[in-house]
Amino acid sequence: MKEPKRMQDTIVVKSAQVFPPDTNYYGTLFGGKLMAHIDDVASISATRFARNPTVTASTDSVDFIRPIKVGDTVTLKAMVTHTGRSSMEVFVRVTSENLITGAEEVAAISFLTFVALNENGQPVEVGSVVPESEEEKWLSDTAPARAAYRKTRKDHSKELALFFKKI
Repeated sequence: MKEPKRMQDTIVVKSAQVFPPDTNYYGTLFGGKLMAHIDDVASISATRFARNPTVTASTDSVDFIRPIKVGDTVTLKAMVTHTGRSSMEVFVRVTSENLITGAEEVAAISFLTFVALNENGQPVEVGSVVPESEEEKWLSDTAPARAAYRKTRKDHSKELALFFKKI
C-alpha cells in the first residue's frame, strides 16, 4: 500500500509568454497550443504523484473561458485531485496576465485523467491524495461525480466506435 500524498505536493506551475506564432488570425492563443501546455503540466503532476510513468487516459474537458492575447503571459497550475487504483484525476487552472496592466483572469479550466504504468506498460497502484485547503477539499468532494460522468461518457464513446466501425 502506497503512502497517501498531499494535493499540494503534486502542484506544477508553468508560465509562458504568448508570441505571434502561437496565435490565430484574431491574435489569440491557438486552442491546440493551450491544450498541449495543459497536457504537459498535467502529466508532470500525475508522474510526480505516482513516481511512475503516466499516460493520458482522457481529457474530460477544456473550457475556454476568455481569449488569451498575444503579449499576455499564460500560467498553468496543475494538481492531482482524486485517485482510483491506477488512475489520477488532474485539475488544471489556466490564467492569463496582461503584463502591462497587471490584469489577471482565469482563461481556461481542464480536468484530465492519467494512468500510472509499470516498466511493462501495465497499470500500477498509485495510492491516495489528501486535500487540505478549502479549494482542494471542494475538488476532492466533487471528484466522484466527475468520475461517474467520465464513465458514462466513455461508455457512450465505445458505442460510437462500434457504430462507426460498421459504416
